[in-house]
Amino acid sequence: MADNSALVRLLRQLTVETDRFAEIFGDRQGMHRTDLNALAVIMDARWSGEPMSPGKLAEAMHLSASATTSVLDRLEASGHVERTRSPRDRRKVELHVHPKALDLGRAFFEPLNEAFTAAWAGFDDREKEVVARFLAASIDATVAVRGGLDP
Repeated sequence: MADNSALVRLLRQLTVETDRFAEIFGDRQGMHRTDLNALAVIMDARWSGEPMSPGKLAEAMHLSASATTSVLDRLEASGHVERTRSPRDRRKVELHVHPKALDLGRAFFEPLNEAFTAAWAGFDDREKEVVARFLAASIDATVAVRGGLDP
């Protein structure tokens, strides 16, 4: 049985390995880690059904408005992100991942997706539900503790 210390070590190792993997992608695309993280936040917003705005991105990334603008300028200049006016409220700006960026990401991360799928093939749906609940609880705990830290 894995105790809490072993689980913490495994989570840390997974974080380090996935960071290394993402850094290789960033190096190949000439992107800073902050830009990669912002791109991931914008991409993940698609699943929520709510459009991502520069303000929401700044909040999610804990960046100032000017730092967020710099990140978005770089992402837009590299063709990864588009800023468009909201069709519902023309005063608001929405952020969208450019299809080119999705294609680049898919091409690079698909082998990892396939490796994960193969590695998880031995887990049934109930086990995957437990893992998903564990990971969600771990994320929530990390966010809660981070929120209590001084910036």
